[in-house]
Amino acid sequence: MAEQGRGTRVSFGIAEVTGVSMVPTLRHGDQLLVHYGADLKAGDVAVLRHPLQQDLLIVKRLVERRGEGWWVLGDNPDADVVDSRAFGAVPGELVLGRVRIRYRGIRPGRQRSLGVVFSWLVSAVRPVPADRSVSRRLRAR
Repeated sequence: MAEQGRGTRVSFGIAEVTGVSMVPTLRHGDQLLVHYGADLKAGDVAVLRHPLQQDLLIVKRLVERRGEGWWVLGDNPDADVVDSRAFGAVPGELVLGRVRIRYRGIRPGRQRSLGVVFSWLVSAVRPVPADRSVSRRLRAR
């Protein structure tokens, strides 16, 4: 843990993506740097506890505030529905943190030539930006 500001504790952790609900933003096997306790806003990708199975952590995009909770959706419209369309708004206390960075390893079986390693270095670590248009798209449906 690190200190930030006037005694406020900032916590970071690592999570791994399982499944395809966040493709193309995140892929199965991606590692994520999660900023626990971060300020959240619509469009952010977040790690949260599944509201019906709270020992399960899931990664979804925060679409909009609904009462005391967040409406969350996966980025992949072709994936199975495991988001607010299935379980409704997620209470705010179950949203744990904002995804800041994703890391992709070199795919198994790829050559380790200088060109491949350089290409991997350029693309492996990326910030996970918020999609500010997501709540507008939801309201347009």
